[in-house]
Amino acid sequence: MSVSVLGAGDMGRALAEALLAAEYRVTVWNRTRSRADPLGQQGATVVESATDATRSDLVVICLLDYASVLEVLDPLAETLTGKSLVNVTTTSPNQSRLLSDWADGHGIRYLDGGILAVPEMIGNRGSAVFYSGNRSVFDEHRETFEVWGSATFYGGDAGMAALYDFALLSAMYIMFAGFMHGAALLGSVGVPAAEFASLATAWLSSLTASFAEFADIIDRSDYSGPGQQSLDFSDLTEMVDASSDQGIAPDAIAMVQKLIHRQQVEGRGADSFARIYESIADGGEHV
Repeated sequence: MSVSVLGAGDMGRALAEALLAAEYRVTVWNRTRSRADPLGQQGATVVESATDATRSDLVVICLLDYASVLEVLDPLAETLTGKSLVNVTTTSPNQSRLLSDWADGHGIRYLDGGILAVPEMIGNRGSAVFYSGNRSVFDEHRETFEVWGSATFYGGDAGMAALYDFALLSAMYIMFAGFMHGAALLGSVGVPAAEFASLATAWLSSLTASFAEFADIIDRSDYSGPGQQSLDFSDLTEMVDASSDQGIAPDAIAMVQKLIHRQQVEGRGADSFARIYESIADGGEHV
């Protein structure tokens, strides 16, 4: 089984190394060849031309962004016709769909992938890759994909892998922003971030069990059930003010308060805090 990897950045290199360790025949291309040469020392075939990297059974592209992917792939359209192509570059759902349309127009079998891992995790426990697009490509090469981590298929819409990826990354970045805000709040009086981290780790870990409870409330659209903390009780105005009083930017917590406020002005203050989901999901203007 032969696999080509277009792109030898940190992630592309990690993908190629995992394949080499699993004894695949690996061809690598990178615009700056010197970045690919270490893979050659590990057994990969390093080629000068991206065209030379299209002859493998499976072609994987892992570049910086959508524009760089299109720039590299467009001249290769003819040589990729009939090939299986997997894009694991971080692209938006709509960009993934556009790439799928481009591939379909050239007779290329396209699969999109969203990597839930840092390069060091590839091939190890905890690494996961989401896929969407051409189901046949996924089924035919699933064993190869599992070299990198768990492989899950999310349907024929090529944008779904990116959508799942972005959903999880959204939760991650907002959580990190909350941690930074808390660290800054205590840091304003000289408390080390390391001290706060030890508190936050245990606290936030204990709260993840509430995800399932919130999900049930959201799926049933039942924001008035017993035992739910109300929006009025959850009002964060004092927390926003305290942040400003301590001389730090309140933006992170003010974002949550804005979502709460949108529901309060609609007369929903007695409903569950989970109702801020509606402030987000309806896509309306912020109050």
